[in-house]
Amino acid sequence: MAQWLTGTVIENKRWNDQLFSLRVEAPPFDFVAGQFVRLGLPGAEKRLQRAYSLVNSPSDPVLDFLITSVPTGALSPRLDLLIPGDTVEVSQPPSGFFILSEIPEGETLWLVSTGTGIGPYLSMLGTEIPWQRFKTIYLVHGVRYRHDLCYQELIQQWQLEHPGQLIYQPVVTRETCSGALQQRIPQLIRSGELEAKVGGTLDSNAQVMLCGNPEMILDAKAALLEKGLDKNLRRKPGNVTVEQYWK
Repeated sequence: MAQWLTGTVIENKRWNDQLFSLRVEAPPFDFVAGQFVRLGLPGAEKRLQRAYSLVNSPSDPVLDFLITSVPTGALSPRLDLLIPGDTVEVSQPPSGFFILSEIPEGETLWLVSTGTGIGPYLSMLGTEIPWQRFKTIYLVHGVRYRHDLCYQELIQQWQLEHPGQLIYQPVVTRETCSGALQQRIPQLIRSGELEAKVGGTLDSNAQVMLCGNPEMILDAKAALLEKGLDKNLRRKPGNVTVEQYWK
């Protein structure tokens, strides 16, 4: 049964009208980059709660959550209204196996996401593990509009710290954005346009992680399978590891 910690909001950072990062101070706990906890607020009859990945790395004591406010949602609009000094409950223990220790060896690591699915990758990149294990890391973030491209300064900082090792490729589907690709990620994989743009190859030496919209994950898995990259399972290691935030 989950236990709950009480955290205090120290920042509600706006990326746009619907996307925000909630930064929270809470009693310290251990987790592995890529894992998630639940955030909760009191409801009329029971606690309102939902799972969110930790965006901060395990070495950062301030918890960071990337959240989209869904107008019809029970919890996210209330989280959206929190200001510094407000409290929010954080579940324990952390959960999830979308972590780098579950990823087989490879030369390249492809971190492919849509929307808030970029969150666990930022947590991973804040550790030494991916930089030590993989020659090249491709961070692919698919969004609808350019204002959804968050954490740009942090990504640029990593690129400066690891020159040539981190390749960042935004994908913006509903407007033209300099440097971004515009088609859906599965189409870009299937056509080879993604590989051509980043200068990498999706082959047997690649490990691919997929996180975000379930339709993207389903279609991207099919496109990757056409290239000979099958799903990674503990009983049968492969090249594609997935995490879905909603179904």
